[in-house]
Amino acid sequence: MENILKDLFQEKFGVPARDVAMLKGDGSDRKIFRLKRGAKSAIGVVNEDTKENRAFIGFTRHFRRKKLPVPEIYAESSKGGAYLEEDLGNVTLFSLLSAKPEGAPIPESILRLYRQAVKFLPLFQIRAGKTLNYSLCYPRASFDAQSMLWDLNYFKYYFLTLAQIPFHEQALENDFRRFIQYLMGADRRFFLYRDFQSRNIMVKNDSTYFIDYQGGRKGALQYDIASLLYDAKADLPHELRDELLLRYVHEIRKTARISEESFLRYYPGYVYIRIMQAMGAYGLRGFHQRKPHFLQSIPYAIRNIERLLRTTILPVDCPELLSVFKTLVASSRLRQFGEARLGLTVRIQSFSYRGGVPADEHGHGGGFVFDCRALPNPGRLPRYAKMTGQDAPVAEFLKKEPAVRKFLSHAKALLSGAIDNYKSRNFTDLFVAFGCTGGRHRSVYCAETMAEFLRRRGDIAVEISHRGEA
Repeated sequence: MENILKDLFQEKFGVPARDVAMLKGDGSDRKIFRLKRGAKSAIGVVNEDTKENRAFIGFTRHFRRKKLPVPEIYAESSKGGAYLEEDLGNVTLFSLLSAKPEGAPIPESILRLYRQAVKFLPLFQIRAGKTLNYSLCYPRASFDAQSMLWDLNYFKYYFLTLAQIPFHEQALENDFRRFIQYLMGADRRFFLYRDFQSRNIMVKNDSTYFIDYQGGRKGALQYDIASLLYDAKADLPHELRDELLLRYVHEIRKTARISEESFLRYYPGYVYIRIMQAMGAYGLRGFHQRKPHFLQSIPYAIRNIERLLRTTILPVDCPELLSVFKTLVASSRLRQFGEARLGLTVRIQSFSYRGGVPADEHGHGGGFVFDCRALPNPGRLPRYAKMTGQDAPVAEFLKKEPAVRKFLSHAKALLSGAIDNYKSRNFTDLFVAFGCTGGRHRSVYCAETMAEFLRRRGDIAVEISHRGEA
């Protein structure tokens, strides 16, 4: 097959290739080469799956007619098993992001490329998708119920089973069908790129180019933007994801009649199914085919599921699927593949015991509940009754009490040890609650004091909220 690529190179450039180097493969069975002769260079692809080749070549030619930044197809073999395309270099959006020092903010140059990619995506999905020949799609022309079920079973058998995550087969199957029915309610008349992620966005001359859309088909808009924003190892900050999502919604509404409310109703579901599809790939390539670098993405995927459980509610009842997600989130073993350093957020809440003890329903479960009712109560004194623990007079009162200082000293020691342990195991969430009778004075002061103490560490994020008497 290398000889076929050499023939295609000579056909294109009129001279034989002098250097032929095999490039590192992706998650597919394709073999990719770089062929060079002086300044002349091309990428050669060998793939026995001729229908997949036909899809990529046909889509590429269509996208180029629509003036979209994709590689030019230089030549293809007569039997369809190989083709030659434009060499866009070695730099991807992911490689640029990975070169950033750990913990450093994302440079503006990379943010600009992400924004550029978000602007181009609707042009593929809507403008070019209107006149695309969907008969080229392979292995299926639409991301329909059957395609969705394939992805969910991919997740079930290649990830859950191989990772030894327990589940009830029939209950999970029932949930899959309800989940698919919900997803099918989204508008699905657009081009679905299928693998719109940072590794498939090339960067040349400070501009983005796009590759690897051969699995594209008709489908919902939400899937592709979810692929980009929840690209596991890219590990984009949550604030950036929110910004890019808003930019994307603004862009699609320029070219299609899209209800923002309807789009956002289905968006979390498509984020979940994209994550599950990706985890199926990690299981197949990592657990089954023993390619360990695929396992390195697992901790990031787990953290993404954890974030979704905390911030979204699916408008469909899937109890077994949610139970599986919570089991994944609670797994220390799955969080420790590779060298991921996910960062820990400590969520602190004050509460009133009259309203009940808060449960950590969206984190790892557990955490700490500190009972402040044994501490001196400034709320019994008329001058403090209408104040809270955030008011300076109440804070000064409690700060002077030896019992309060001793209580907080013990709480700080307990939390410091737990935080160090959680960080070493790549857990990303710790819930801490302080309660008193009315949830206004002692619990609020202790929560605020603990938050200030933990922020001084500098190695964790701290969130605080107050749930007073109902």
